[in-house]
Amino acid sequence: MKQTELVFIPSPGIGHLAATVEIAKLMTHRDRRLSITILIMKFPFGSNDSMTSDSDSIRFLTLPPVEVSPGTTGITEFLKPQIPLVRDAVHEITRSNSVRLGGFVIDMFCTSMIDVADEFEVPSYLFFTSSAAFLGFMFHLQFLHDNEGLDFNEFKDSDAELEVRVMPTRVPGKVFPSLMFGKEGGGAEKFLYHTRRFRQVKGIMVNTLVELESHAIQSFSGSTIPPVYPVGPVLKTQGGSVGGQQDASAVMSWLDDQPPSSVVFLCFGSMGGFGGDQVKEIAHGLERSGHRFLWSLRQPSSKGKIESRSNYANEEEVLPEGFLHRTARIGKVIGWAPQVAILAHSAVGGFVSHCGWNSTLESIYYGVPVATWPMFAEQRINAFQMVKDLGLAVKIKMNYNKDISYVVSAREIEIGLKNLMNIDNEVRKKREEMKKISRKVTIEGGSSHFSLGHFIEDMMANIPCN
Repeated sequence: MKQTELVFIPSPGIGHLAATVEIAKLMTHRDRRLSITILIMKFPFGSNDSMTSDSDSIRFLTLPPVEVSPGTTGITEFLKPQIPLVRDAVHEITRSNSVRLGGFVIDMFCTSMIDVADEFEVPSYLFFTSSAAFLGFMFHLQFLHDNEGLDFNEFKDSDAELEVRVMPTRVPGKVFPSLMFGKEGGGAEKFLYHTRRFRQVKGIMVNTLVELESHAIQSFSGSTIPPVYPVGPVLKTQGGSVGGQQDASAVMSWLDDQPPSSVVFLCFGSMGGFGGDQVKEIAHGLERSGHRFLWSLRQPSSKGKIESRSNYANEEEVLPEGFLHRTARIGKVIGWAPQVAILAHSAVGGFVSHCGWNSTLESIYYGVPVATWPMFAEQRINAFQMVKDLGLAVKIKMNYNKDISYVVSAREIEIGLKNLMNIDNEVRKKREEMKKISRKVTIEGGSSHFSLGHFIEDMMANIPCN
């Protein structure tokens, strides 16, 4: 019998790519009829670390580099010149007589690749690397816009609330993703374009678990969207992260010397960083809180540009005078952070997070309570869901917008840190319960294990007979 070949097309961001590799591993381990080629598109900056897999059924194919104009501000523009490269790569795959092409599995930003799949007369599937609630939010707002004339700008930075079917609490406009507002960069149109195209796929795998997002998952029942399969948490819990092993060793050695559950870890994702004024307020808030801390301090990226963050060349220049000396016994300021290893460490008792979905799932998997500080994209929705709907986080901010010159005060940060580290808070208890559940759902008998099997069966049934 021929192998069934799937082509996975993730966005180039490390969070999207890492989750894609992990779901590919799960699928090939689950069904030996499957082989997977993951097409790697790389930004012209940042890490060039190669991806690896312990599965012989997975291979990585790095596409040739493309020119990115200085004015490129979004992932959609970056992906356009990739289309002919993807087409050529798939042509090469189909030359083999030992495989049959079963379909494309695309990332949430790679919906233009549906057209390439159509050219090869195979179905497309979506691997959605954010929450089920945000998926439903996208569908709901696209429907209201296209069918009832909803103007997104009515909700810009507003306390006005919208009832969204997938969320049990009415959602205030001030936590809507900022890309939905205004005409600059065509953010609203991109939001709508991708969501409309989601409706064209045969099925949607979501990196979540039904026990975490039961309301959202149940709300999809009977709807007109493609079938949704909750298959998470899909996480890379073994092996290294992108970064320096020497740096990681020093960080882990420092954590080894700290008491259990005593350290606040601050990290804001691969694209999040702060300027000098905000850095100083965070430092003052940390110092006043009195808690031990591990702080991943990175420079902000340029506004509206696709680029990775970098470490500050000299941290003392942006920190308050004498801060490092005064906090030397209880704190450590670092650049890049091995986030998964840190969250898994017993010394970590709290996590100040940008609420990217991978980070949210990692914090749940390791049972670390979160204080929310969203930066961009859908992170404000994630923060709102974790605090208001699920009671699994406390807030520092829920409506922060990195594109607006707003500085969160040291007092707000101090209060958030103290709430986070309160050992008796309800969030900590709920987190411990969800930690246990999240470790069971992907093994045999678990809900996500069953859902992944269901997806594979449905996908195999959709393969064209040619």
